[in-house]
Amino acid sequence: MSDTVECYSLDDPQGGVMRKLAEGMTTQIFSGEKSMLSVVTIEPHAKGEMHHHPEEQWGVVLEGSAVRFQGEIQFEVTKGDFFRTPPNVPHTMQAGADGVRVLDIFAPIREEYLKPGEGFSSKG
Repeated sequence: MSDTVECYSLDDPQGGVMRKLAEGMTTQIFSGEKSMLSVVTIEPHAKGEMHHHPEEQWGVVLEGSAVRFQGEIQFEVTKGDFFRTPPNVPHTMQAGADGVRVLDIFAPIREEYLKPGEGFSSKG
């Protein structure tokens, strides 16, 4: 059992690892031993590139709206929606008119996200 308390705020996600994913798309990453959280902010109409990774991913829309591209499927998501992306499935998002904030959850952790950097990683 750890004596360390890790407590953060979605309203002001400071203390994580900053990463620029694409133009108009940034994230603050918080890692544990076996899972990782990523608070993603996407500016209005910005779109990431299709990519994939071996980690399973869940996403929770915190505010705003977006179109989710996942494999050959695309669907709209808004505040309160959550979705699962299986390992190695190509995916990305495009923010709506007001932008979007998404909480992504990865398991296991994405090693390349343990330090600041740019980009998503593997291309899809």
